[in-house]
Amino acid sequence: MSKTLTQAIVLDDTFKKSGDFDLPQEYADINSHNLYLYTKSYLAAIRANIAHTKNKGSVSGGGKKPWSQKGRGGARSGSSRSSVWVGGGSAFGPRGNRNYDLKVNKKQKKLALQFALFEKAKHGALFVVDSLEIASGKAKDASSIVKTLNLRDVLVVKDLIDEKTFLAFRNINNSYLVDVSEVNAYMVATFHAVIIEKSALENIIKEG
Repeated sequence: MSKTLTQAIVLDDTFKKSGDFDLPQEYADINSHNLYLYTKSYLAAIRANIAHTKNKGSVSGGGKKPWSQKGRGGARSGSSRSSVWVGGGSAFGPRGNRNYDLKVNKKQKKLALQFALFEKAKHGALFVVDSLEIASGKAKDASSIVKTLNLRDVLVVKDLIDEKTFLAFRNINNSYLVDVSEVNAYMVATFHAVIIEKSALENIIKEG
């Protein structure tokens, strides 16, 4: 594996390339299946469990027996709300109590994040800065960073989010600001590019 494939792009204060940041070489050996499993687990965890149907006992009406048990030559029936009747309850429909959670252990979570960072670096979409602060707190200043780098959308990862920078990024549709303690593999994989503070990236590497 070529070393250049595991290098992030280091940016200076004007967001111009000033060097490279080497990611650990073992990131290249991580199986992509770890990212798949984590993404599947993450999406399952946020899935809205709202599918719910009414069974025979939940549908209103049907308290009276439609016809006598015997004597009419037809099939017997006890309620007009039976699942075989039009307007009746559902026999085996969803009840809003299904558990969609999928277990992913801590090691797989770390491997998924490391692989996602490696993939961004491999495609030249992982940018490292010493510090990223928007002192003005204005959205136009934050937006200019995305425009300068000519990025479709970007995930911004800070070691510690300050109020001014938070205010600057919160209303920009094509960027998302997150603390390093909250970043995960799904976030990294979803965005077209990642801008991360050097200290934050070093923390991720150290904890890995």
